Amino acid sequence: MLDQRMTECLKQIAKAVAAQFGSNCEVVLHDLDAETIYHTVIAIENGHVSGRRVGDGPSQVVLEALQDEKGALQDKFGYLTRTPEGKTLKSSTVIVKDNKGVPSAVFGINMDITPFLLAENAIKPLISAETQEGVEPTQIPKNVADMLDNLIDQSVRLIGKPVALMTKEEKIRAIRFLNDHGAFLITKSGDKVTKFFGISKYTLYSYIDAGYESGGQGT
Repeated sequence: MLDQRMTECLKQIAKAVAAQFGSNCEVVLHDLDAETIYHTVIAIENGHVSGRRVGDGPSQVVLEALQDEKGALQDKFGYLTRTPEGKTLKSSTVIVKDNKGVPSAVFGINMDITPFLLAENAIKPLISAETQEGVEPTQIPKNVADMLDNLIDQSVRLIGKPVALMTKEEKIRAIRFLNDHGAFLITKSGDKVTKFFGISKYTLYSYIDAGYESGGQGT
């Protein structure tokens, strides 16, 4: 559990980082011991970057951490994320552990690099004839409902075809992806997922069980 002294220290560091790198740098602190996944954000600087504020819900990495019981969490640096408005962010995530070595918080830095990318796109034709294929960034949602929509979209992209054309095995794989990424921690997510995939609640649970019994690996 994150104690008060550590929490205040992390809040000070967040202010320092945000001040150092300016208004395009968002710094956010998520509490992994929050009473509800709808309110994991306990501190945020320059929240206008992603549109979030104190009391908002988790990012995808936090949701996955809660689903995984915090067992396989690792720091991650310099990866791309995206806001619903289309801003591209360069993000880093630090897992904060308590005095027993248990992950208790996530400290995130999100730098809006959209202006730099626009400048790069303007300059690139002048300095190179080659095109580079970009990496698809994950999206930072404003709330848990958006998070569920994002995860469902990712599950469809994973299979590579519309739900209407998916086989039973492909639907099982998509459902397994959602379960592995914490989608079913969200209240009433089962209702939305069953409606989206055109299956019953009973079928949903059987697909989840089937995915693990088959020993298949999500991507």
